[in-house]
Amino acid sequence: QVQLVESGGGLVQAGGSLTLSCAASGHTFSYYGMGWFRQAPGKERAFVAAISRSGGNTYYADSVKGRFTISRDNAKNMVYLQMNSPKPGDTAIYYCAAKWIYTDTYYTGEYDYWGQGTQVTVSS
Repeated sequence: QVQLVESGGGLVQAGGSLTLSCAASGHTFSYYGMGWFRQAPGKERAFVAAISRSGGNTYYADSVKGRFTISRDNAKNMVYLQMNSPKPGDTAIYYCAAKWIYTDTYYTGEYDYWGQGTQVTVSS
């Protein structure tokens, strides 16, 4: 089992940058594929990005491709989401998620573990 705690959210100006962090508990972090999701007011939770166990494979939603970067540090049990050139439409609660996977690939299905979320607000 893994517990996830997000941090780094806040208010950012459009065109700026913000980095979200997710700290994972446990000593088997490197066996989990990790993902970032977001939920805007009145909308369903949506996939943002995913990263494989080693960090060598990543996948992004079209809406953030080229602007956001997901990364991880297995030695520190951390996963990050670097948000460059955010737009007001990126305003949402951002969630970190984990899924035990057996291969070194990114995962875009149903995740098993979720953090509590961190609010990101992008001002115009």
